[in-house]
Amino acid sequence: MPNDKNDPHTSSDQTDFSDLNALTINCTLKLSPEGSHTDKLLGIAEAILARNGVAIEQVRLVDHNIAPGVFPDMTEHGADQDDWPNIWEKVKAADILVVGTPIWLGEKSSVCQRLIERLYAHSGQTNEKGQYVFYGKVGGCIVTGNEDGIKHVGMGVLYSLQHVGYTIPPQADAGWVGEAGPGPSYGDAREDGEGYVGFDNDFTRRNTTFMTWNLMHMARMLKDAGGIPAHGNSVDLWNDGRRFDAPNPEYR
Repeated sequence: MPNDKNDPHTSSDQTDFSDLNALTINCTLKLSPEGSHTDKLLGIAEAILARNGVAIEQVRLVDHNIAPGVFPDMTEHGADQDDWPNIWEKVKAADILVVGTPIWLGEKSSVCQRLIERLYAHSGQTNEKGQYVFYGKVGGCIVTGNEDGIKHVGMGVLYSLQHVGYTIPPQADAGWVGEAGPGPSYGDAREDGEGYVGFDNDFTRRNTTFMTWNLMHMARMLKDAGGIPAHGNSVDLWNDGRRFDAPNPEYR
């Protein structure tokens, strides 16, 4: 829904984001309908996106049969079933991708790693400009858990997204891990019954909010500019012999 400047819960920014599409992918290990701490933190980003008119959809990847591999459709490479092609259509349509993952043993979840591998399966595809297919899209991530590693996991996820072609805006990660060791996770009810763990953490709320707005702003800028200019990064033009001022190695 669009911003209402008289609503104290919405921003006074009047930018129109209503033509943008966002996809959040929850890489929890928990099957629906079991509760997910990652889902709760993704909910902050999703609420901001929705309040600003962005079309938003969430996929809980573990609910789908995603075959391992680095090809677009693994049924063409021996898998009995592969739901990834359907998920890919949602990824391809999204201007904004937010990857949410818990931390297990200091790393992103195995489901998140599979997501990255399947995104990589499309890394050779190109858009209408001859650029890699993820050009013009923006990506971010949120991380949950009760052990150290937000920055480590964010580093790996964001590197992977930019490597395949996503644009990563400033402050594109956020997370909550609480105290080290066994204990409550984000969104668990407090033992005293007074609210939920992590919901009042200003650092997490601020970073998640900044991430979401930066994703929207960057997606708006890219959409208005028609994506990233193709000069110097078009695979098709490179294959046609264009070298975009690159020195000829024979004359160095």
